[in-house]
Amino acid sequence: MARLSRERLSRGLFILPTLFTVGNLFCGYLSLWCSIRGTFEVAAVLIIAAGVLDGLDGRIARMTHSTSEFGEEYDSLADLVSFGVAPAVLAYSWGLADFDRLGWMASFLFVVCGSMRLARFNIQTHIVDKRYFVGLPIPAAAGAVATIVLATPERLVSRMWMGGLLALTFLLSFLMISTIRYRSFKDLDLKRRRPAWILPAIALFFAIVAYRPEMALATLALVFVVSGPVGKIAGLFRRKDPVSPASA
Repeated sequence: MARLSRERLSRGLFILPTLFTVGNLFCGYLSLWCSIRGTFEVAAVLIIAAGVLDGLDGRIARMTHSTSEFGEEYDSLADLVSFGVAPAVLAYSWGLADFDRLGWMASFLFVVCGSMRLARFNIQTHIVDKRYFVGLPIPAAAGAVATIVLATPERLVSRMWMGGLLALTFLLSFLMISTIRYRSFKDLDLKRRRPAWILPAIALFFAIVAYRPEMALATLALVFVVSGPVGKIAGLFRRKDPVSPASA
């Protein structure tokens, strides 16, 4: 009897992270439906919700020791829908449709580069430095699109802003397949002693989020997007700086 109970518990623990992955996939599918209907704000919120569920399924799988190859592959397929197809359709419906062929080509390029990013991540899981992502993670690219839409949910009518969205879509696509490194923050040690200004800075950040959550999230997403190229350029300048001779 005890053995049977343990087997049932083991099966339950295996199913639990899969349920979160299904929730991720459901949010992505529902976001597609909302984008087509023109409810862009809801579509953007669903992509962000998918990102939360995506972060939870892997963490729960590791906590319950129920990780599997099936779970990893299924998670990637769900991610392609929620963070590849859904934000591409949202971007097209929200502000790229007026560009006609160029608009759907840009949105399709986002899907292609996102799928390549996921494929590369799957084969490099045991190779790369865990402190960094190689290329912009696809959830971050999707989050950049979703938070911008969430900040200004009305359909774009200005040609200038449409052009900016078009450029951003191409930029995000390139960054996903680039070799630019992004901090993963997996090595963040919360127990380590921090400078005294950290707590006020965190309090200020949450105050800003509480005051204007849409703008704060959009700013945070864009800062992360540009952090990779900025870090790359800064690294190039550091290597070019001549080494100063040691003082006598």
